[in-house]
Parts: sequence; C-alpha cells; structure tokens
Amino acid sequence: MAQQRAAETPAQKKAERRWASSRPLVAVSSGRPVATLAIIAITGLVYIIGIIPGLGSILSSALLFYGPYLVPQFGSFEPWRLLTVSLVHSGFFHIGLNMLALWFIGRNLEPLLGRWRFVALYVLGTLGGSVAVALIAPLTPVVGASGAIFALFGALLVIGRHIGADIRVIAVLIGINFAWPFVVALITSIGTGDFVAALNGVGVSWQAHLGGLITGAVVGLIYARTRLARQKSLQIGLLVAVAVALLGLLVVPVLVYY
Repeated sequence: MAQQRAAETPAQKKAERRWASSRPLVAVSSGRPVATLAIIAITGLVYIIGIIPGLGSILSSALLFYGPYLVPQFGSFEPWRLLTVSLVHSGFFHIGLNMLALWFIGRNLEPLLGRWRFVALYVLGTLGGSVAVALIAPLTPVVGASGAIFALFGALLVIGRHIGADIRVIAVLIGINFAWPFVVALITSIGTGDFVAALNGVGVSWQAHLGGLITGAVVGLIYARTRLARQKSLQIGLLVAVAVALLGLLVVPVLVYY
C-alpha cells in the first residue's frame, strides 16, 4: 500500500481527497489505529490468560463457536459465542498470523474509515463468519478471528476499488489465503482419495473465511456509498440491517440441521 501511495496518479490522489472530504467526521483524528491496537491487546490478553495451566481449556470452551449452542432445545443457549469466537485461538501461530494481518490492514483502513466504523466492520465480519459456519458446517467447533480478518480484506477490496487504488495485489492475497486450505487438502488427499476428510483435517475454517469476506465486502460497499455526512443515519440503518439479516439466517440451520 505504501508503494501504491508513492506511485499514485493525479486522478487517484484526487479520488482519495474526494473520499476524505466527503466522508463524515473521523473518530481517529490523529490517524493512529487506536481500535486496531485495542483489539490486538484484548485478543492477546485472552490468549495469555488461556495459556495459564487449568484456564486454557475452560476459556476456549466458554468462548469458541459451536452451532448447537444457538439452539435452546439442546439445553444451553449461548449466543455470545457468535462474537467471542474471535478472541480465542488454537495456538501461538494461529493468533500471531491473525493479529499480524489485523495490524497490517487496520493501520491503513482504520484511519480511512474512522474508529467506530472500523470496529463495526470487525464485529460484523466476526458475526458473518460465525453465521457461515452455522450454515455450512453446523457441527464444527471453531476458534479464531479469521472471519473478521477476511471481512477487513473484503472491505479493503471494495473501498480500494471505489477510490481508484490498484486492488490486484489485494485480490491475489485474498485468493491465496482463501485457497490455501483447499490446496493443502488436495495434496493430502492424493494418497487417500478422500478430499473431504483431508479438508476437515486441515483445521482451517474456510466457511468463516467466506462468511467474513462476503460480509466485509457488503459493509465496505455501504461505507463507500454512504460517506457523506448527511448520509450518516442511512449508513447506520444499513449496518443494522446487515446485522439483522445475518441473525435472521441463523433460522436456517435451526430448521434444517437441528
């Protein structure tokens, strides 16, 4: 992104200035990615608490996402797991990659959107990832912030397109990250011939990636099309509509699977 900024054409710079001048007041007036750093700090704190002997399994079990916990008939209704899933990770490598990606994207995207819009994007991306897991893999327990990270990718792709940035690199990164578990599963299944089992064995929730990516793209489109100050109420209403629509989709797995 730094290289792109250095090589921007006058037309691209003009598009960015128009974006900046027409969007509502930004909360991050200093340009510092405060929300990004806060999310990283909270997630890191949860991880540190989780590695304390005796607390790790308890914390993970309490915060991970598992579809049946959304159905009261199963004896335990715990809807907060739709969001708390982004706080727990399977290991240092898992949280390290996710938080590194969050830092690289957030430090550029948050100052552009503003603090609370960035947080809304992250939360809706987490929700979208969990909903996709509930729809496609309802009996699979999931941990990690990958859904939210892919939401940032999706929003960055759409917003970058609207401000005239070169989005080819972003698109390639999204493609590589999304295709990775399928490639690994394909290679692993060469000997066994069971691609589905190999994909499940990779341990990567591509469903959360897909749900987060789609949700982030939708939110990014909302931000791009409602950036005028007088459109603030419309923007908030559309974000609420996205949240309601995602929650409404949870009726599907309840009716079909449970």
